[in-house]
Amino acid sequence: MSAPLEFVRPDVRAMTAYHVADLPEGFTKLDAMESPYHPFEAQALRQAWQDALAQAPVHLYPNPAASGLQEALRDAFGIPEAAHIALGNGSDELIQFLTMLVAKPGTAMLAVEPSFVMYRHNAALYGLDYIGVPLNDDFTLNLPAVLSAIETHNPAITFIAYPNNPTGVCFSRAEVEAIVRAAKGIVVVDEAYGAFNGDSFLPQAGSIGNLVVMRTVSKIGFAGIRIGYACGHPDLMGELAKILPPYNMNQLSLATAKFAMHHFQVINDTVLALKAERERVFAELSAIDALRAFPSSANFITVRVPDAQALFDALKAEKILIKKLHGAHPLLAQCVRITIGSPEQNDAVLSVIRRLYA
Repeated sequence: MSAPLEFVRPDVRAMTAYHVADLPEGFTKLDAMESPYHPFEAQALRQAWQDALAQAPVHLYPNPAASGLQEALRDAFGIPEAAHIALGNGSDELIQFLTMLVAKPGTAMLAVEPSFVMYRHNAALYGLDYIGVPLNDDFTLNLPAVLSAIETHNPAITFIAYPNNPTGVCFSRAEVEAIVRAAKGIVVVDEAYGAFNGDSFLPQAGSIGNLVVMRTVSKIGFAGIRIGYACGHPDLMGELAKILPPYNMNQLSLATAKFAMHHFQVINDTVLALKAERERVFAELSAIDALRAFPSSANFITVRVPDAQALFDALKAEKILIKKLHGAHPLLAQCVRITIGSPEQNDAVLSVIRRLYA
């Protein structure tokens, strides 16, 4: 008997599933903005983490609100008491439910392009009209165009990645503030890479009615535990709480994240090391005339090269995976995105690039 696909929504059948690249054995993975380091390298710290996991009540359904993780996040990142915190299975789940929260016929979502692909995906999934405003050629924000689109379309929700993915460029704070002021709907400032940036909207979370600041622990060493969090005004977050699944987290991830926040200095030391490597790699790439490396406030660098496929293939031949952005959006023509790895991994990437272009 064949599957009854005629009952599946036609728009879903026309979609393409998000492709997660395989990691062949022995390859260096610099394509997904993961940390190159296990967060608990020290033996004593790893043992303490394992002891914490052993105490996790895995026989019981989790209660994220009573897990203590919100308080640990508040202490680690200085989240104001005025802000309520929602937890999600990574930022992806929070994007999904924030979109669902406003999904009504005739409503619009606004985002800049290119940006995180899941904004557009969720707009399509929940029937919102998607308004994509192109960035400038240098990946900076075209603020007049964004403000004009807000006035014309009155979006129910606007997503601004700060800094942006997949470009790494961070828009100016004043520009984002202008968007928050202009929008009548929700403005989600997505700070997935906020730990690598020099600025954050977290101090304003809870005091501005239409502002939601979204973050994740994925980029600071915990991509595998899938924990994101959103901070916003109590009234708005109270509405979001009505549609989040009651047991959307798991005990082991909650215990790991809470343990990590109580040892935040170790995590922060790694972040600082990766930021220093980012600046070193950016300087090396910028010295090669054939390339254009874009300034990054994230844990990756986007580079325009003579032939993105040729560089991707050359690195893959050396067992190094990067992200080929060419073809994803016209502004990303011949661009690749390189996650910042360990010094040894970064040197291996630079060696291949110099061989091709220096």
